[in-house]
Amino acid sequence: MRAEIRIRKRLMLLLSVLTLLFILIGVRIGGLTLLEGEALTARGVRQWTREGVVAAQRGSIQDTNGEILALSATAYIVTANPQQVEDARAFAEALRPILDIDADTVAEKLQNKKVASVIVKRQVPRETVDEIRALRQESEEMQSVLRGISFEEDTRRWYPKGTFLSQVLGLTNVDSQGQSGLEGWYESLLRGQPGSLRTEVDLKARLLPDGKTAYVAPMEGNTIRLTVDATLQGIAEKAMRECIAVNNALSVQCIITDVNTGAILAMVMKPDYDPNDPPRDDVDALTALMRITAVSDVYEPGSTFKMLTCAAALDSGAAQLTDGFHCSGSITVDGDRIRCWKSSHGSQTLPEALANSCNPAFVTLALRMGTETYYQYLRAFGLGVKTGVDLPGESAGILINSRYVKNVDLARIGFGQSVAVTPLQLICAAGAVVNGGRLMKPYIVKEVLDASGTVIDRTSPTVVAAPIREETSATMRQLLENVVENGGGKNAYIPGYRIGGKTGTAQVYKDGRVVSDVHIGSFLGFAPADNPQIAVLVTVNEAHVSVDYGSTTAAPFARQILEEALPYLGVRKNDPKATEAPQTTVPDVTGMGLYEARKALNEAGLSSDTDGIGDTVTAQTPAAGAKLRRGDRVMLYTYEGEPITAAELVTVPDVKGMSVVEAGRQLRARGLEMVLNGSGLAVRQSPAAGTFAAPGSTVTVTFENPANGG
Repeated sequence: MRAEIRIRKRLMLLLSVLTLLFILIGVRIGGLTLLEGEALTARGVRQWTREGVVAAQRGSIQDTNGEILALSATAYIVTANPQQVEDARAFAEALRPILDIDADTVAEKLQNKKVASVIVKRQVPRETVDEIRALRQESEEMQSVLRGISFEEDTRRWYPKGTFLSQVLGLTNVDSQGQSGLEGWYESLLRGQPGSLRTEVDLKARLLPDGKTAYVAPMEGNTIRLTVDATLQGIAEKAMRECIAVNNALSVQCIITDVNTGAILAMVMKPDYDPNDPPRDDVDALTALMRITAVSDVYEPGSTFKMLTCAAALDSGAAQLTDGFHCSGSITVDGDRIRCWKSSHGSQTLPEALANSCNPAFVTLALRMGTETYYQYLRAFGLGVKTGVDLPGESAGILINSRYVKNVDLARIGFGQSVAVTPLQLICAAGAVVNGGRLMKPYIVKEVLDASGTVIDRTSPTVVAAPIREETSATMRQLLENVVENGGGKNAYIPGYRIGGKTGTAQVYKDGRVVSDVHIGSFLGFAPADNPQIAVLVTVNEAHVSVDYGSTTAAPFARQILEEALPYLGVRKNDPKATEAPQTTVPDVTGMGLYEARKALNEAGLSSDTDGIGDTVTAQTPAAGAKLRRGDRVMLYTYEGEPITAAELVTVPDVKGMSVVEAGRQLRARGLEMVLNGSGLAVRQSPAAGTFAAPGSTVTVTFENPANGG
């Protein structure tokens, strides 16, 4: 009986234990299913699948005519599966000379057998990937060494024109995320939406032959079309390269705007950098180079500011054209002596005072208006506030609060001291002076297009304020044209064109003190003077030349820009004073440097073109001694080989956007040979279009299919 009871107790105990175990198992299964099911499923999917990101094609950036300035080309990510790599050191050493990688770092990464993939290098061009594939096929030994390598599609940002508009365009990081300039400012529009690719793999992360593949296509980013005209930008780039070299300047800037709409047609800041190969090793240097100084840096404008003071005085009734001023070389305000740049201008009218850039005259005008009236005009011209341009890093400038302005402050503001502006602020205000009195909001993005090319957003010109009357603006146009014809802006005069403008020479401050031996020279001009279309501002910061006034450092290069830009814009010579231009003798400029040759020709009243090959003139057409009308052009040749006559040189055609066949046909038709790189459509050529070359010369053309190749 007792034995039977013990057996029953044991059975009950066993049954209780089994029941408890079943309950625990049920609870565990329920927990795994209900609470951890989603996470476990995801873990399982990760174990039997391999997922990669398919990068979205970043939208391109184009000039106003659709020429590509920045685009995304196909690149690759070189990866390796540590579980398949037999010898990590041999693997890394084999790739080191091709990928320029640190073999020790890569070998160390490959020692981790717990991961399925290790990135060896990103942003690898297709040509390099092809080289690796060829290496792998060289021998069975190399196939064994490079076992486990794979290539995933990636994108890289490419700027076909190199340093062209570099600060404005900005750059991206290795993940194609905008870091500066328009690339960063419009990141949300340009970046697109990445896709994904998921494939089934075995225990060793090898692709299954019959495995399923899930592909989610990426969405391409939008395209941004700028107001910048690549031709005008190129003209300004060339002029600023010469400007910074000739003046041995710390930096130079140039802005070209449409005075009637506020559209930015060109913007150049030098020194600059190539966004295809930025100096990432020197963070401080790169940060400085990336800044869009034309909108971020402020400076005392000096005498270019006098056009605003003059316009305000005329519009407010504080001055008339017939008013007389006397300059003895200085003027005293509240005990402070303010000097003029010249020892004495004597008696002069208002037009003469503007042409002479007389400081005491503009001190008088500012004091006549008084703080309240003068400040109303300054604010209406947009000073002291941001312009609202669609570029990052804009500064509002510096305008002393009117409550704290003393007479001496007001006096100095009248001729461009004790006030600080950005170059963009100044050219916008000047646009209002000459365009009929409308302050236009500057903008650089013309329109945004989606991947199909449909315009989804377009910028319209915006009038911010009306600081002066149209009649005042018409008067200012005449006065500023007189400055170029008879005043300090003579170096910007172009025979046959009506140019208006004003020079300026501003102080440089360092450590809170004025530096006496260097200045900021500038010229702000517009054309045609009777019906302005464009405005040009050139600033030269700390030129190291014997005479560093704006009339000598900046005006000649503004003239160079206008001389090339106006014919391109379809503006014809219509100055009645130039219809019967007197003849002049062509000087001999052979053997001179380009700058000296152009200066000699300018002094003779002649302009020039160059073949763009070298820096020293080897021949000229017409020859020295020939008679030409003032304003005519002389062709300068800098070819340093065997002598070539003008008849033997041909103009290099523009083949960008053409296929290989079309480009070859165009070049052969001019007796030129083509050296081609890549396939698809032409995106870059050297020598550049419009330059001169001898028959038989080679033109290197790079082709690429933006959608598929890189």
